[in-house]
Amino acid sequence: MKSNLFKQNAVSFVVGLVFAIGLAVSGMTQPQKIISFLNPSNWDASLLFVMLGALGVHLISYPLIRKRKSPLLETKWHIPTRQDVTARLVLGSALFGIGWGLAGFCPGPALTSLASGDVKSLLFVATMIFGMLLFKKTEAHLKLKE
Repeated sequence: MKSNLFKQNAVSFVVGLVFAIGLAVSGMTQPQKIISFLNPSNWDASLLFVMLGALGVHLISYPLIRKRKSPLLETKWHIPTRQDVTARLVLGSALFGIGWGLAGFCPGPALTSLASGDVKSLLFVATMIFGMLLFKKTEAHLKLKE
């Protein structure tokens, strides 16, 4: 059991590292790239190409991977089955979009940007963590529990 947990953590680390390198190489850790993508008057399509590349890899690999009975390091698939739209989903999506548009960061690139030592990424990650903790504390009061 411990060996399998170590393998899962090692694979998770390597996958996260490859993802972080990809974000850095593609420039997606630079907030100005994201803000330029969202700005029609100064549009930068590079994020679109990154998204299309990721979508292409997913469209090809996901059906092949799902043919397996289970993941390599797990006994069963853990795939969400819910399809309803909840207040929590809508609110979370809106907050994500607002934060992404204002700051130019989403969680993955923000965490990757911490390696640069940039104060903006540190501030974003700190406020992101604060927001997560605040949500956990207020979730019951907002009646957004699922």
